[in-house]
Amino acid sequence: MKLDNGWVTFASAGQAFPGYFARPVGATAGGPAVVIIHEAFGVDGYIEDVVNRFATAGYETLAPDLLSPGGARPEELTRPRIEAASAFLNVNPAGWSNPAARQEALARLPEKERASIAATLGKLFTPDDQRAARLARYTEVLAAAVAHLRGSAPDRKVAAVGFCMGGALSGLLAAAEPTLNAAVIFYGTVPPAEKLSAIKCPLLGHYAEPDPRITPHVPGFAEAMKAQGTPFEFHVYPGARHAFFNDTAGAFNLDASRAAFARTLSFLLQQLT
Repeated sequence: MKLDNGWVTFASAGQAFPGYFARPVGATAGGPAVVIIHEAFGVDGYIEDVVNRFATAGYETLAPDLLSPGGARPEELTRPRIEAASAFLNVNPAGWSNPAARQEALARLPEKERASIAATLGKLFTPDDQRAARLARYTEVLAAAVAHLRGSAPDRKVAAVGFCMGGALSGLLAAAEPTLNAAVIFYGTVPPAEKLSAIKCPLLGHYAEPDPRITPHVPGFAEAMKAQGTPFEFHVYPGARHAFFNDTAGAFNLDASRAAFARTLSFLLQQLT
């Protein structure tokens, strides 16, 4: 399928944000749309490819770059710096959740490389006391992206699909944006308990087994959704690791990725038609 794709800019609270978009050539104006929410690394080649995949499936698709308030990233978060940090974490996966292991691995690098990657990771890893505020601001930006997609077609159906940090944000957006038609969560942390009652749109979740920081909390999330009448279908993929959908990362799992993508497209067809 031929696509129109490229970059657009939209505004949120007076700040400009770029987003990578794609849509089928000749698509009907106001047709169904999807907001893709990136991992911690921002919009990169992998996320651009994901956007193109959903556009090829028939959706106008937009991935806001949450790392670019004002229209550009800070030096520590430019694509080459992000790629170096991502490669470091692929080789040292314990560094994701274990600060001591991260520092130990950094100490083995040459000084210049160590300083560069450490500065980038310092921007990417939000201290616990700042995380809620950062996610709240990101959620505002994503709500503006939904509004941008609707533009002159306010009745357009829009879903969110998020990965890792973006998976958590997909759930938070569902709680914050009452007009969202559906949300898909790929291995994202469960929304805080106080936000669950605000979620009204249907949800689809994809989780790895094992993923001890996230997956054990999903059954309680599902029970809360069932109790309030919010549809939530979720799948746990045995043998898959966190980030199993990312085909540029060491955790990529073809079987789990294929099944999750097929289920996601079926869910979107049902909810956005």
